[in-house]
Amino acid sequence: MIKTLRGLAHKYFSDEEAIILFLLLLVGTGFVILFGAMLAPAIAAVIVAFILQGLVTKLNRLGIPEAVSITVVFLVFLGVLVGFLLGLLPLIWRQVTSLAGETPRIFRELQTYLELLPEQYPALISIEGLNAIYTQVTNEAGRMTQWLVSFSLASIPDLVALLIYIVLLPILVFFFLKDRALLLASISRLLPPQRSMMVKIWHEVNLQCANYVRGKAVEILIVGGITYAAFKFLGVPYAALLSLMVGLSVVIPYIGAAVVTIPVAMIALFAFGWGSQFIWVMVIYGVIQAVDGNVLVPLLFSEVNNLHPVAIIVAVLFFGGIWGLWGVFFAIPLATMLKAVFSAWPVKKQRSPVADEQVGQQLDHQA
Repeated sequence: MIKTLRGLAHKYFSDEEAIILFLLLLVGTGFVILFGAMLAPAIAAVIVAFILQGLVTKLNRLGIPEAVSITVVFLVFLGVLVGFLLGLLPLIWRQVTSLAGETPRIFRELQTYLELLPEQYPALISIEGLNAIYTQVTNEAGRMTQWLVSFSLASIPDLVALLIYIVLLPILVFFFLKDRALLLASISRLLPPQRSMMVKIWHEVNLQCANYVRGKAVEILIVGGITYAAFKFLGVPYAALLSLMVGLSVVIPYIGAAVVTIPVAMIALFAFGWGSQFIWVMVIYGVIQAVDGNVLVPLLFSEVNNLHPVAIIVAVLFFGGIWGLWGVFFAIPLATMLKAVFSAWPVKKQRSPVADEQVGQQLDHQA
């Protein structure tokens, strides 16, 4: 056991710089876990600035001065943020409250559909089992409706904190963009002077995570926008709410699409019934998912090392268990970052005993 541990330490931590980097990653992870909630606006601003820096870099390559590029990109971000807060967010909130009011009718119709199943499949489905499931689902929906009704009163302190975050976020994003070089220089002064391996790992992580995060932001906008236009054209109720859910579902590959399909199908079913309109909604929704998986993803993430589906599911379960909903959303970027770190981590190759014996024989022969 001790020999195995020594071998692993020699293989992965033979370089002093690797030990320092490991300690920095350990301290940084602990800092985020302990103070992540307190520093949520700063962490969110770093992520947004990280996404916007790609646009600033592209404008710089076109010959636009950096100050002008930062100003243009920041104004675009500010316009999108104001449009979301004043336009899309109230619309989504109205649709959420409307859906909460429609929930009793939806469940009455659901009960009607479910009562027909034991008559059609008596060997597979029993009335008692359906009643138990229906009662449990109804109770959960009732609790959710009560939460929505009491949300405006019970969450006033949270709303005040949210307003503070909304004010702080643009200010922090602006300074992170404006003083990016100064901040990075300040951080680099805290690191050891010999950091060639850290620079290599940083470039690898920056390439992988930047491409992934910026690509996902573009994918969310495209998928959500196309879904909203299609659902609005087909007359699907709660189009803004459903399109937001579909857009955000791309953050969690495989799992997100499977989960969001359920509310899309249910709302389309209760709005149009078993008919051609329902079929058209599901077909177009399927086409959007197919285009996203077979066209958008290869186009946007051609430079990103794809994660195995098992790694994606494990990352969602692990980080979701640690940080809840935020962990689920950031599971794939974190897993991509870890993969980039492991790919660039220096590994000292160990020679086998056979190779050492052959080298010794060659030296004896030469002697």
